[in-house]
Amino acid sequence: MPIIRPKPNAWQRRWHGWGDMLALATITPGKPEIFAALQGEGASIGRPCVFLRLSRCNLACQWCDTAYTWHFEGDNRPHKDGIAFSRTDNQVTWSEEETANRIKELGGHLPFPRLVITGGEPLLQGPALVKLLAHLPGWRIEIESNGTVAPTAKLDPLIAQFNISPKLAHSGNPADLALPPARLDAWAAEPRAWFKFVVATPDDVEQVRALAAVHAIPAERIFLMAEGRDSATLRSRQIWLADLCMQHGYSLTDRLHIHLSGDTRGT
Repeated sequence: MPIIRPKPNAWQRRWHGWGDMLALATITPGKPEIFAALQGEGASIGRPCVFLRLSRCNLACQWCDTAYTWHFEGDNRPHKDGIAFSRTDNQVTWSEEETANRIKELGGHLPFPRLVITGGEPLLQGPALVKLLAHLPGWRIEIESNGTVAPTAKLDPLIAQFNISPKLAHSGNPADLALPPARLDAWAAEPRAWFKFVVATPDDVEQVRALAAVHAIPAERIFLMAEGRDSATLRSRQIWLADLCMQHGYSLTDRLHIHLSGDTRGT
């Protein structure tokens, strides 16, 4: 007799890769956060891109500026703003085809189409991303990740650049969750991976140096970025951070979108 498998329910399709849906963050209720802008941070700073912001995260940074992607009502993980967001207003599900069509609409004028997939933690939705990218041949794909999740075997060869942002102690995440040694070793050995560390004090740079030494992260692939959600904070921290970058051979990255548009969604 043939094996009869139960059909996945709606919850299983949504979170376990069945069906054709992605969980997206929103700009306003019901409007997914897919937008065109200059890349504001890291190795591709200043380049025109289309951004796709996905919802959900396995970490909980207390200074996170996109807490609306994960800090929903009922989530007791701490965040300094103390705001619990409505999942209904801040998360929407779209099919891969529908999402790809919107991306192509926004990026059709770009001479070199580049998609940055961010979050939240995008690699939590790896199987759905494989289906999405099948609709986007010819696009250069970058993924912004906290570095704790490995790309699936099918997704990995489709990605041109990984922008890895390991979370330091001041993020408030336990080290065993935020800094898994095997994952850091793997990213350090991956030439497509660039590292961006969010820094609030000089002590954070000392932790970066320790991680780089233990996991053999090349200095030329390390960017330091001041933690801050307004221009004044960024500039004040960049003054001493620039000196530390010169001292240790790291690169300094700004947050252009903060200077251009402020701490707003869809920019």
